[in-house]
Amino acid sequence: MWFASALIGLREGLEAALVVSILVAFLVKTERRHALHWVWLGVGVAVLLSVGVGAILTYSTAQLTFEQQELLGGTLSIVAVGFVTAMIFWMRKASRTIAAELRGKLDEALDVGPAAVLVLSFFAVGREGLETAVFFYSTVQTAQGGTTEPLIGFTAGILVAIVLAYLIYRGAVRFDLGKFFTITGVLLVFVAAGVLGYGLHDLQEAAFLPGLTTLAFDASAALPETSWYGALLKGIFNYSQQTTVLQAVAWIAYVAIVLPLFLRPKKKVAAPVAAAVKE
Repeated sequence: MWFASALIGLREGLEAALVVSILVAFLVKTERRHALHWVWLGVGVAVLLSVGVGAILTYSTAQLTFEQQELLGGTLSIVAVGFVTAMIFWMRKASRTIAAELRGKLDEALDVGPAAVLVLSFFAVGREGLETAVFFYSTVQTAQGGTTEPLIGFTAGILVAIVLAYLIYRGAVRFDLGKFFTITGVLLVFVAAGVLGYGLHDLQEAAFLPGLTTLAFDASAALPETSWYGALLKGIFNYSQQTTVLQAVAWIAYVAIVLPLFLRPKKKVAAPVAAAVKE
């Protein structure tokens, strides 16, 4: 769970941090630093809202029955998979135009007034924040061992993302962000496939979907989750030693459909995001 959490935190955090870097760089370059505090205020509100949503989802379900918890957890796991899938495809497509679009929107917001700048920065960061909150809850449900490990993973990933974005903004580091997003996107496809399978298993335990006792395989003896290698597979791919047929079919179908679509060649070469941040 630590690896999966850190990967989500790194990916979501870097996207949000790059967006903020583009906004800040634009204001600094155009000598409109007076609007910077509105950008930071919008970012702060988005972060607080995201943390609040994550806390409410994670800590407010104790009073629910087992079936209700499983139904909610399974549903939000599937929602999280939808968020992650949309995220990797959005960045694959938007990396070519995100800087120009953000600068154009910020220029229009500056003409409207401070409130518009605040709202723009809020929504620019809030989307990634809310996605992270939902995925955090899903990861906690999957881990079944408390919130500590997922929280450490998410926090570590987000902190690394902030440092990377700052170094890119200052020109201290340069690396191919296109390759970075491709590699993390591939890893996230497998993470999301595992979360999808676990979410469906939750819905089966809630008696919302059938097939809970119809197993595709039972690897409890050969590959137990309590072993270090079983724990590693569970942490990265949400491996389940007792996998139902529905889980297995969903995992295979998701990877077989999403991975080739994500890796299909782009029609045009994307402009480096790092260069866009400095413009």
